[in-house]
Amino acid sequence: MRELRIRVLAGVFIVAGILSWAGARLWNSIGTLPSVPLAAPIVLALIAAVLLATALSLRARLKAQRERRPEAKGVDPLMAARSVVFGQASALVAALVAGMYGGTGAFLLEQLDIPARRDQAIYAGFSVVAGIAVIAAAIFLERVCKLPEDDDHDKGAASPA
Repeated sequence: MRELRIRVLAGVFIVAGILSWAGARLWNSIGTLPSVPLAAPIVLALIAAVLLATALSLRARLKAQRERRPEAKGVDPLMAARSVVFGQASALVAALVAGMYGGTGAFLLEQLDIPARRDQAIYAGFSVVAGIAVIAAAIFLERVCKLPEDDDHDKGAASPA
């Protein structure tokens, strides 16, 4: 499984932000810009909480397993892999959504004197922060589930026989 790359997430965020900012300007010149839903930062924060709870649970179970505690509950490798895939998918979607709301929020910063637009800018800002929290939780989950490097195998391959 390939590791999540910060550069890819940053690229998705920036491209989505630029396109969203341009789209918001165009949409506002043609008609009324759709509002930023209040539920956007709430849903993103819930996803971040689920990812973080999963990571903390898996970390505790893996630590107990490494320490060979008798009450240790094993971690199913397939479940760990599914968790990582969920985290990676969530991070990509969060980068896209956070970029979209970031671009819309940047456009709305020009119109803070209008109370409704100010509220929309605040919701967009919270959505960006919650999207970054999803990305951070997904990266943490991926690091928790990463297999330890096999140092003996690497040293054996590098040393002459």
